[in-house]
Amino acid sequence: MAAVNSLARPRRARRPANRRPGRRPERMWAYLMVAPMTIGLSVFYLWPIAQTFYFSFTRSGPFGGHTWIGTANYRALVDEPSVFQSVANTLFYAVVQLAGIPLAVLLAALLNQRGLRGRSIYRLVYFLPVVTMPVAVAMLWRWMYNGDYGLINQLLSVVGIQGPHWASDPSVALYAVAAIGIWMALGYNMVIFLAGLQGIPTMYYEAAAMDGAGPARMFFRITVPLLSPSIFFATVLTVINSLQMFDLAYMMMSTPGAAAGTANPALPRVRTVSYLFYQKAFVEHDLGFGAAVAFVLLGFILAMTLIQFRLQRRWVHYA
Repeated sequence: MAAVNSLARPRRARRPANRRPGRRPERMWAYLMVAPMTIGLSVFYLWPIAQTFYFSFTRSGPFGGHTWIGTANYRALVDEPSVFQSVANTLFYAVVQLAGIPLAVLLAALLNQRGLRGRSIYRLVYFLPVVTMPVAVAMLWRWMYNGDYGLINQLLSVVGIQGPHWASDPSVALYAVAAIGIWMALGYNMVIFLAGLQGIPTMYYEAAAMDGAGPARMFFRITVPLLSPSIFFATVLTVINSLQMFDLAYMMMSTPGAAAGTANPALPRVRTVSYLFYQKAFVEHDLGFGAAVAFVLLGFILAMTLIQFRLQRRWVHYA
């Protein structure tokens, strides 16, 4: 009878080895530790994104309030000439910034040489624009770009060349602003590449030197392929930052005491998508149209980033 009762009695399920009584307090402490970051991310990032998405389907009144108008703001983007010009300016600026990455790779390779004297000073000099406020950078370059007494035109006049008004000439203003962007991002990318160069084992260079390879061949056959993950990382950041460029264009194009959008004749050729968002939302007080511009920019950044991640499989080599 005892045997029958023991067979009829259901067996108690064995507790998994990883479910210890003390794991629940540990899990609660883990949630508690990540709660401040989660709350901050939700309040300052996710909620503004959701609110902006709602505003993109509304029209704001002169005294506040929002009226639902559906996709009218997005349809108005197609009929707005300044949108296409701003997109073209932003894409051009991003492409020019990508052209500065090979220069950063070359400088990083030169500063990585152990026999170079004053390497720390050179690295500090190149990194200074990164930690300098964009307002200060814009003020410096506005003085250098001044067509009447700027430093660049003064140097050009020595060799008999009359320089243009770099910041107000529509034909050269975008190139001038893009050159400043390369100069500002050069130090940041160079630091990333220096970190990647220091992670490359020296045995590859020693073996290549024994086979008779020169510095140029080792650079293109060893350094660049093994540095490709760092180059990919810098490329993604450069594209994202370039597509969001606002402060430099705003400071270079603005003139104290003049109305926004009318002071500088080169503004239409320099205005980026972020600048257009600022102008529509905060200058013209068209919050719905500005929100639509912001979400189009967000979608464009996501699309460009996904394309870069798909293409990186063809040229990025992970050791």
